[in-house]
Amino acid sequence: MPQTTVISFFKYKGRKNKWQALGRMGRPPLLNQNIEGLTFWKALGAGSGNGFSIWPDWSTFGLLTVFKSEKEANNFLDSKIISEYIDTAETFSHVLMHSIKAHGQWSKQEPFNSEVTFDEAKPIAVITRATIKPKLAYKFWRYVPSVSKSMNGHKGLIFTKGIGEWPIFMQATFSFWEKGKDMMDYAYSNKKHADMVKKTRELGWYSEELFSRFHPFEVRGNLIGSNKIYNTTSP
Repeated sequence: MPQTTVISFFKYKGRKNKWQALGRMGRPPLLNQNIEGLTFWKALGAGSGNGFSIWPDWSTFGLLTVFKSEKEANNFLDSKIISEYIDTAETFSHVLMHSIKAHGQWSKQEPFNSEVTFDEAKPIAVITRATIKPKLAYKFWRYVPSVSKSMNGHKGLIFTKGIGEWPIFMQATFSFWEKGKDMMDYAYSNKKHADMVKKTRELGWYSEELFSRFHPFEVRGNLIGSNKIYNTTSP
């Protein structure tokens, strides 16, 4: 069975529910738990709008989990731990994915094992994550908002959200595309994105970075579209 990565988003309404969700991020229910097959996880906050933002979105929180197999991922999604997140959520989605390719590290680990071959006709998801050097944070945040806005309305984009473990310095983005080709067109033909990649290389903004691509094979919940099983074959 292939390694399965799950990224979950939970949206809350009302001060009490948002406050509880913030508390879960600070002390996640996964802490000190022996969860079968779990090899890596991160509790995530979210930025306002669709992409990177210096301003938090206090209504939306994320959870990234990586399992040795699809079966173990499914068991976790049916567990009481996930119920704690869902029971008070206004809406949520779980995106189940197999890794295509990953480069770099996250918290000095390489969490994603490449399991499937890239197919530009299939749906694709991308997670980019970085720890920003404190002395370069100001320059970084000067450029990011315009790049995030350039993604809005791009052909094939289903969903995108800025996420992170810590405001300002530990940031990531998740984007979900109808087809791999749509993502590639954005990445290689969008001038603002190309300029951002160039500046990253020139200025060395990051002390740690990771770039990863996945083929999603199932979405549960209705925050990201609706329940859907994609026409992909698990390896």
